Amino acid sequence: MIAVDTNILVYAHRVDAPFHAGAARVLRELAEGNRVWAIPWPCVHEFLAKVTHPRIFNNPTPIEHAIGQIQEWLRSPSALTIGETEGYFDTLSNVLVDSRTVGSKVHDARIATLCMTHGVDELWSADRDFSRFAALKVDNPLTHE
Repeated sequence: MIAVDTNILVYAHRVDAPFHAGAARVLRELAEGNRVWAIPWPCVHEFLAKVTHPRIFNNPTPIEHAIGQIQEWLRSPSALTIGETEGYFDTLSNVLVDSRTVGSKVHDARIATLCMTHGVDELWSADRDFSRFAALKVDNPLTHE
């Protein structure tokens, strides 16, 4: 299973974002394909916060459109969302200690832990900070063009 990080979602949604064309293409391929893919719940929340924020975009996405975009992606028969389950905190604690993650990077550890606990084979992200989590394979699909 592939999981998709916030930055890929934002790039795919915002035509004024860098890497829009590539991100839109890889997400469309996931959504139209048969391979199971996931969006971690924290990435849904972060996507909604970023694309609607007037300090990030001159013309932020109206919240209704941002919600509609998530709904559209989740209509894909191969898409699902992943979130915390029983035992999550124990795994997160181990990930934090093993990777020596603190501060604002705890958010990344949360996403990495969700991916690991749900059997994600690969996280697609343009964020190099995920490399600190050795147990998680991370790939930037936008560099394959």
